[in-house]
Amino acid sequence: MNELLSSAREFMKREKVDFLLVNSTNEFLVEYNDLKENARYKLTGFSGSTGDALLGFDRLYLFVDGRYHIQADLEVNPEIVAVVKLLAGQSQLTEMAKQIPANAVVGVCSKKNSQARVEAMEKHFKVKLLQEDGIETSAPDFGVIEDISEDLCGLSSDEKISKIQKTLQIHESILFTNPEDVSYLYNKRDFSRRYSSKITGKALISKHTDTLFTGEKIKNFDKYITSDVVYVDKATINAYDYTLLGKKARQIKENPVLAMRTVKTDAEIEHLKSAFARTDKTMYAIRNFINENDNISEYDVAKKLEELFYEFGAKNLSFKSIVAHNQNSALAHYSKSSKEEILKDGSLVLIDCGAYYEGGLATDITRVFVKGNPADLQKQVYTTVLKAFLNAYNFKMFEETSGFEIDRLARQIFDENQIDGFVFNHGLGHGLGINVHEAPPSLSLNEIAKTPIKNNMCFTIEPGLYNKEHFGVRLENSCYLENGEIKSFTNMCYEKKLIDLSLLNEQEKEWLNAFEVL
Repeated sequence: MNELLSSAREFMKREKVDFLLVNSTNEFLVEYNDLKENARYKLTGFSGSTGDALLGFDRLYLFVDGRYHIQADLEVNPEIVAVVKLLAGQSQLTEMAKQIPANAVVGVCSKKNSQARVEAMEKHFKVKLLQEDGIETSAPDFGVIEDISEDLCGLSSDEKISKIQKTLQIHESILFTNPEDVSYLYNKRDFSRRYSSKITGKALISKHTDTLFTGEKIKNFDKYITSDVVYVDKATINAYDYTLLGKKARQIKENPVLAMRTVKTDAEIEHLKSAFARTDKTMYAIRNFINENDNISEYDVAKKLEELFYEFGAKNLSFKSIVAHNQNSALAHYSKSSKEEILKDGSLVLIDCGAYYEGGLATDITRVFVKGNPADLQKQVYTTVLKAFLNAYNFKMFEETSGFEIDRLARQIFDENQIDGFVFNHGLGHGLGINVHEAPPSLSLNEIAKTPIKNNMCFTIEPGLYNKEHFGVRLENSCYLENGEIKSFTNMCYEKKLIDLSLLNEQEKEWLNAFEVL
């Protein structure tokens, strides 16, 4: 690492910058990518999906949100990396600016940051755009593209493209650079890359033509643009591509593909019901595996879990499964699954997992099991998290209801039922689609969470409580909104021996009756 730091600082000298922002994303701004594509991981050793590093000549900072506070402490060398732990609702850029002296220049890789984010940075500190970040990483591969049946999508690619073309004038076009948008628009998927179903591509839609850029063609996409005006989404186009467009670039008022893909078709909802039925089967089977086998490790459970997913028809995993027992379960995104961590009587096991099936939409579920007999504290924490879920799930929806209100309700439940040392340090949930994390909707204290939840939007509800000295509990159901009512895709239900009924009120007990208790 010291050699890499020295090399990066020499790069900073050549580029005449005082600081260097180092991202976890690749040029397609993909959150979940291979670690070989992740410059931030190489620089800091932190493997979480999100979080940025800020390298100065005398200090290296790592900025992480509540999901990764504990994990960052465990993975980085504190003598080299200073971890800045963002609290709920805190802006990373605001906190980053506190570490940057006035008039200092921050080098930012234009290919790994969206144009919108660069413009936001410029409001906080001086930015110099660079074509690279000085840290050698692998480029994303192009994978294997396959078509998705229209029966699973609900709309043909031609229908989707036609909707967009009707909004354009002859001299106008729209450039889509987000792989999720492109995958949705063309009903294509790529299951060859781990933890993904989206293709690596860009798309240009004009009044009478459309062009899909994949493979080597991506590198020269700008040569195909003849329109006087090119609409883009600054939130999803990297700053390098935006600069290539020059004066032609215009911010689109609303990304039409995002608006379409976040509100699922009835066919997509039916596909997700089928997909979650198979995910539930996987979870029932892994629960039995844990209960019926002794001397098994986290690794054994994770390996068996992956086998079960494919046995029940998965084409890929949504993300690297989390199998964490006892203290490891306090790490919201723990993913080591150690051979040395053996499950014993009283072991609490948190499993967060999901998969892609033939329709290419992600499933996501978290359950907590106990091997043998639980301790009173385990029951108290589990039941309190269950209370938060039941209240959030049964939230009375009304027009313009957003995830912000639902998140706030869950936090209120935790505030009223505090357990010493246990904290809820992440958002309540996220949107679900081609990517396991999709927005909108969002259930959190962030601004994006104030976007109203619409019928057929899909999202998770996943309250949790964590204490690094003991354990963590998170219970996650993937849901959708139907006629103003929250419905659950997930039917895999709750552990009777972990529920202390005395901690539930009569209303909560009635709500619990809607779910199976095992």
